[in-house]
Amino acid sequence: MPAGRRKARPVPFGRPDPSALRFLISRDLRTMRERAGLTQREAARVLACGQAKINHLESGRTGPKPKEVAALLRAYGASAEHADRMASLAARADQTAWWAPYSKVLRDWFQTFVGLEGLATAEFSYASRLLPGQLQTSDYAAGLLVGHAGVAPMDAPLIVRARMDRQRLTDETRPLRFAAVIEQVVFERKVGGEAVMRQQLEHILRLMKLDNVEVQVMPTAVAVHDGLDGDFLVLDFDKAQSIGYVGHADGAIYIQDSERVARYKESADRIREAALSPAETAEFIRALIS
Repeated sequence: MPAGRRKARPVPFGRPDPSALRFLISRDLRTMRERAGLTQREAARVLACGQAKINHLESGRTGPKPKEVAALLRAYGASAEHADRMASLAARADQTAWWAPYSKVLRDWFQTFVGLEGLATAEFSYASRLLPGQLQTSDYAAGLLVGHAGVAPMDAPLIVRARMDRQRLTDETRPLRFAAVIEQVVFERKVGGEAVMRQQLEHILRLMKLDNVEVQVMPTAVAVHDGLDGDFLVLDFDKAQSIGYVGHADGAIYIQDSERVARYKESADRIREAALSPAETAEFIRALIS
């Protein structure tokens, strides 16, 4: 391990969030049923229930019971290990969401992302406009909200606290493995002013000393790369399939199909190859500070 890098502890599954757990379980149930070539009506026979219940389980409208999840997955041909993993998630689906104190300022569609991010073991982010939330200081986050048309001034402090509470990079009990490729202009945009941005850059350098954090700059000189289609994230989970995420001003798109997620991961790999190395990125940031 390079000098100066602190070792992060192994990552457990993450933070509790019933809606996010239902999202993951419902997606898995639907995917596995379709792979098995069964209809919802045929799946209903496994539980001796109506088709409507299978529909509700696959849409996340009904809280899944561990035994039902395991029975369905075994009927779909899933391994015993996979069925047990998903059943264990279902057993946690009645816990209170960790972000509940911030529900007032988190839009419904973003609550789903925050919940999924809290459950993730790893995250890749390509960012072309702003620093990813996992890297932001509170002053940088506050600077982004000044004069924001969609944010009431009285809500800004709570939004900042929510963003800080999302961060798991330095959490010794459940650190998130995080990799990001960020466009050069983002580092040069002085959000909050010179002093705030200087502190933000110094903060990123400190985070880069962790072995669970990798940050790379995409130079403006790289004219064409896979990220030009837009910002995106990929979330990986210890007990569930990976998910792609594309956010926009009024909502988000969740990429759940395994083949499409694989293509996003391939794009992430190509973007990382085109960007500056972590060492070169650190030199770039130090040059901005000086």
